[in-house]
Amino acid sequence: MGRGDLTNAEWERLESFLPRGGTRGGRWSDHRRVINGVLYRVRTGVQWRDLPERFGPWETVYKRHRRWSADGTWTMLLSRIQAAEDAAGRIDWEVSVDSTVVRAHQHAAGARKTPPAAGPQKEPARDEPGRSGGAETRRPAGGGGPLGECLGRSRGGLTTKIHLAAEGRCRPLVLVLTPGHYGDGPQLPRVLDRVRVPRTGAGRPRTRPDHVLGDKAYTSRANRRYLRRRGIPHTIPERLDQQRHRKNRGSRGGRPTGFDSERYKKRNTVERAINRLKGFRAVATRYEKRAYIYLGTVTLAALIIWLRT
Repeated sequence: MGRGDLTNAEWERLESFLPRGGTRGGRWSDHRRVINGVLYRVRTGVQWRDLPERFGPWETVYKRHRRWSADGTWTMLLSRIQAAEDAAGRIDWEVSVDSTVVRAHQHAAGARKTPPAAGPQKEPARDEPGRSGGAETRRPAGGGGPLGECLGRSRGGLTTKIHLAAEGRCRPLVLVLTPGHYGDGPQLPRVLDRVRVPRTGAGRPRTRPDHVLGDKAYTSRANRRYLRRRGIPHTIPERLDQQRHRKNRGSRGGRPTGFDSERYKKRNTVERAINRLKGFRAVATRYEKRAYIYLGTVTLAALIIWLRT
């Protein structure tokens, strides 16, 4: 086992959830070796062609990562691990929200703007889904330019922003990508709407945190209405200009928002979760042209954090 590879205990937790080889045409290459190859690349940020030979052909590793990013396999694995942790009572549902900007490498630009033209079907390659009996996994269509691929422009160059909600033990619950220049506040409903931890037995998935913590970027009236409508208690500081406008309106300005300064100190959990994510070099710098592949990279990093925390 190499440095950073899955341990036996981590592999046992994942093995039962992975797709099994079919009977038509052959079997998947060894899942554990391929996942270790993807994990090596996510951890070090090397080019796919420079993967060590012990992980097998780099094309197999890259195609598996691309396919599982497209069909939601990485997201499914993260969801299953979260469900097991929730069943054991090891999730702190005091959730903090924030975002972080990631610099995109120059090679991340230039993705196809329009879907590829439909052409004649070719025979499945060695590691295509058809070889294991599954349906053909299509790559998502072109994203409509840089914005569609979550690439924004700033004075520093191309950037992508990762919006996330982290539970009280500094582990990401949900991840959302936007272009780097998008604001944090408008993304709060989108982030919290994706909180969904299944039950291991009967019952609906859990979708509502016990409490939400956010900084001043999330203090808009629309966000507070959204949280009240869902019945989610929250601690979000009010900006100075909002306080001034409310006081200027007198009785029409409404009551001041409640704020618990002691509870707000716990918001550092999301900052620490971001720090853990950016410990993976392929997360700290975006190299992928397609947003769905980069989201798969970030999701795998979050999965490893859940397995090792």
